Amino acid sequence: MALSKPIAPESLHDAPDIGQHYVECATENCNKNCQYYCNPCHRPMCEQCKEEHFKNQATKNHEVVQYRQRTYQLPVEKCKDHPTKDIDMLCEECQVLLCSKCATANHRGHILTDLEAFYSERCKRCLEEIYKIHKYFLPTTQNLQKEIKEDATEIKIVLKDMRKIMKTEAETLKSLVDEMLSKNLEEADKVEESLIELLQSQDKTYSGYTSYLNDFIKELHGYLSPNDSLKLIIIAAKNLETQPIPDTSKPVLPIFTAGQYSKEVVSKLLGNIQISNTNPENRKIKPKEAVSIHLKPTVKQTKPSAEKQKLILSSSVTKIREFRVPAVGSACHLSMGKSGRLWVSDLWANLAEIDIEGNLLQKIRISFLGDKNGYHTVTRGGDLVYKDSKSIRRVTTDNKVTEFLKIGGWKPLSIHASLINGDILVGMKKNGKAKITRYRETGKEIQNILRETDGQELYRYPHYITENINGDICTSDIGKRAVVVVNKSGKRMFSYTAQNTEFHPYGICTDVLGHILVCDYDKWALFNSVHLLYQDGQFLCYILTKEQSVQNPTSVCVDDENNLYVGHRDTNIVTVYKYLQ
Repeated sequence: MALSKPIAPESLHDAPDIGQHYVECATENCNKNCQYYCNPCHRPMCEQCKEEHFKNQATKNHEVVQYRQRTYQLPVEKCKDHPTKDIDMLCEECQVLLCSKCATANHRGHILTDLEAFYSERCKRCLEEIYKIHKYFLPTTQNLQKEIKEDATEIKIVLKDMRKIMKTEAETLKSLVDEMLSKNLEEADKVEESLIELLQSQDKTYSGYTSYLNDFIKELHGYLSPNDSLKLIIIAAKNLETQPIPDTSKPVLPIFTAGQYSKEVVSKLLGNIQISNTNPENRKIKPKEAVSIHLKPTVKQTKPSAEKQKLILSSSVTKIREFRVPAVGSACHLSMGKSGRLWVSDLWANLAEIDIEGNLLQKIRISFLGDKNGYHTVTRGGDLVYKDSKSIRRVTTDNKVTEFLKIGGWKPLSIHASLINGDILVGMKKNGKAKITRYRETGKEIQNILRETDGQELYRYPHYITENINGDICTSDIGKRAVVVVNKSGKRMFSYTAQNTEFHPYGICTDVLGHILVCDYDKWALFNSVHLLYQDGQFLCYILTKEQSVQNPTSVCVDDENNLYVGHRDTNIVTVYKYLQ
């Protein structure tokens, strides 16, 4: 038995079955599956009956089509004015249903439409919409609801972590308060003990003086006795004088200076929850027409080298997935590590490592703020190298942190570890000058790239840097509004400035074919994008634009499977695309 599918004829021929029902051949005593439909007879039929239908002289010229491409039979309805006639026409001008008599009587010269064809078209339209609802609208809505549930789960996890951090911070502060209170009480005890000892010493002095006075009184009374009257005459006058009262000092009492604190001070110590005032981004609804996005190259693609024949630029860019990076507020720079691990940094001195599933592995707090440069990289061995406020540090795969090198008076901006020879390239500036310096993996300086052969300065602000497969050093220089490319010797090969447009280069990377991918981002601009260049600097295409919901791209990198990762300045979402095949 055949399946009747509620889908649009022809255009939805291969669509999945939705709302199926079984249809048999309408020929008497034939129970075979229906495959065809005779539009004039309005009769479903099987393969064999179709052949018989064409052999019949009366029906050999009938229109027999695939069942799903059939014309739908108009329901029989009698005309109210002419009960013997069927309604079978539509007057386009009057928008009323007519029979043949109505048409000749009251609608001469009007545009009349065959009602059966009109009805069949409307039936197909309904089936198309039913298919769209089942195929697109319902699944997309369910996916959005799933996303809402995932967001709710994420919110609970984030707020749970926040509460945990709050409690930890509060307990730490309480411990510090208890510690300081204990210290102050101990100090008060020591001061009290010292002052009491002083007063006891003074009291002892006066007790001794009192004993002396009592003894002296007895001695003087003895001199007044008639028996010892001669002693009074003989004794020296000074022995009749009372010794002066000993001097003592009043203790200096300590003064307690109360601490100065307020709710605001305590709030700063404990932190607070901040609600971002940025407008929430709309949920992304997959377009009905297509899942992938078509590229429009402006020049012909070159033939790949022999060892890369298997990889070519796709005719479209397809979004594979996207994920939020925990522990960072944005994704200003990306460094791809081993086994799909990814380092992501934001504007607020946070540097996080995640695994291929987006789970947080570790977080590093950098001692500077507001830096949206490419200040970290991953070496061939998997070590993280990043700049801190005063030096460049290395984090080994077993999480040992060491100082890789000190720059001196120069300020490092960007870092890249060569996958060709392991060298470390550092973009830096000082007093209005800028350069690229090459270091060995040991930290030994071996090359400085500052000027062209004619003495012109190559760089102004080299804030992102990478290396191409041929050893060219590709630098995103926001000061020059250009991508500056030099060879291994430091000779300038070209500068890409995206002529006829305002160009603000940010994150930069290269791929296995030698293409250069660079972010074009300006917070005031309406057109932010990712440019794709040939190895020689020719513009190939805008690989990603605002039309593909790419709002503020500032970082790019390519993984071992040739997937493109794009990070954004105003969100911690990283999006992954497939653009090579």
